[in-house]
Amino acid sequence: MEQWYLLRTAIMFYTRIPVGNIPHGLDRLSRATRYLPLIGWLVGVTMALVLYTLNLIAPWPVTIILSLVTGIWMTGAFHEDGFADMCDGFGGGWTQEKILLIMKDSRIGTYGMLGLLLLMLMKFYCLFALSPSSAAIAIVVAHALSRFTAVTIIYTHPYVRENEDSKAKPVSKGIKGWELFVAGCFGLLPLLLATVLLHHYLWLLCLPAVWLARTYMARLMRKWIGGYTGDCLGAVQQLSETVVYLCFCLVEWKYT
Repeated sequence: MEQWYLLRTAIMFYTRIPVGNIPHGLDRLSRATRYLPLIGWLVGVTMALVLYTLNLIAPWPVTIILSLVTGIWMTGAFHEDGFADMCDGFGGGWTQEKILLIMKDSRIGTYGMLGLLLLMLMKFYCLFALSPSSAAIAIVVAHALSRFTAVTIIYTHPYVRENEDSKAKPVSKGIKGWELFVAGCFGLLPLLLATVLLHHYLWLLCLPAVWLARTYMARLMRKWIGGYTGDCLGAVQQLSETVVYLCFCLVEWKYT
């Protein structure tokens, strides 16, 4: 029963899906983080269904946009907001205090606007270059794997905000090794299943590509602010998701 409560807590904090009133707090949110990649399954499968269904009645570009809109609506642009805030903070701040102050500001700046615009364009054009079936698989894989990547940051880095007056929702502050393992199972399973069942082994290139992106983001956070914030986790998720789309796009473009 407790695991069911933890899953509902994860759904409540990371999506707009109503789950009813359940007891929750920072401790339960931290323990619910193990199910964050499973939230990626939920969002990714819904987006893939929208993509595959609407492709039967609408032009491919329109279908992709509506699929992306579905994901944004389901999560309330939670991760996209974090990516934009990190672009503003790290683009305009030169000290830890200034970076954290900028990221806490609810207004979006030039760095955030341009970063988010370029990110969404990259998502769109990578999916546009894929076949409907490959795009649907890429979406499910990307949403699960990218959330697991964000969870690894929670495991390896400290949370750096000293107070809880941030505009963001509460953030998980550390997980145990076995919880990381559970998250990893949920995060990697879609990619491994798709690769083995469809014999597209080049899709496994997503793993080193995402790890390189994660390594870069981790070093950036460690250097400038000493750890992570909720916005940083959102940025890691968004970048990792886009890297997966890019890998699928390059594989299909080069070898099909």
